[in-house]
Amino acid sequence: MSPTPRPHRRGFFAGLRASFLTGLVIVAPAVLTIWMIRAVVDFVDSKVMPLIPADLLHGILPDRLTQLNLPNIPGLGLIIALVFTLVVGWLAKGYIGKSLIGWGEDIVARMPVVRSVYNALKQIAETVFSQSSTSFNRACLVEYPRPGLWAVAFVSTETKGEIAQKLGDEKLISVFLPTTPNPTSGFLLFVPEKDVKYLDMTIEEAAKLIISAGLVAPDPDRPVQNGNRRRKDLPKPPVAG
Repeated sequence: MSPTPRPHRRGFFAGLRASFLTGLVIVAPAVLTIWMIRAVVDFVDSKVMPLIPADLLHGILPDRLTQLNLPNIPGLGLIIALVFTLVVGWLAKGYIGKSLIGWGEDIVARMPVVRSVYNALKQIAETVFSQSSTSFNRACLVEYPRPGLWAVAFVSTETKGEIAQKLGDEKLISVFLPTTPNPTSGFLLFVPEKDVKYLDMTIEEAAKLIISAGLVAPDPDRPVQNGNRRRKDLPKPPVAG
């Protein structure tokens, strides 16, 4: 009768390694988040503060602040940029602001190179920041790059216009197929709705899955939290046919 093998005991260095990895998982995201925020604040400060005359700041800020070295106050340039953006947005809602914007865009439209860059950036900004624009409806699976291989994509809308007419009578869905680990780039695909497999996960969960290259997968049995409805609670779109 062979002796019973003794259970394997983890060594001292193996325990240290496990503790280090656990701490790294906790510390790394916090440090990277703080670093990114600090980098954005420093970048905005370095671009905004040289444009602000010192006499103007001394006339606006209280005397206690004017005694400090204003260009070295962290975040002051960011605050000024936010206030300036807020004021511009408020003025743009009025008749005078709309007239000035239209006059400026007419001047830009006469510049061959500048108008192309401006129109492209304006379209991107309106798509990203517009409150009235529609966002992705839900996550889905599409066969890409060949049948038998599946990729996570985001449903944009039902395909309309010339593309729908050119591709026939079959109902098509416009989906955005992001790349890993950078989901801001990807491909726009027009897929027959019958070939789209809708997912129960939310858009945020699908984005985490793509960014992490499949390492962070959502739990389908996770209960509802904070009163938010899961995608499985939403009615699925009807399938054509």
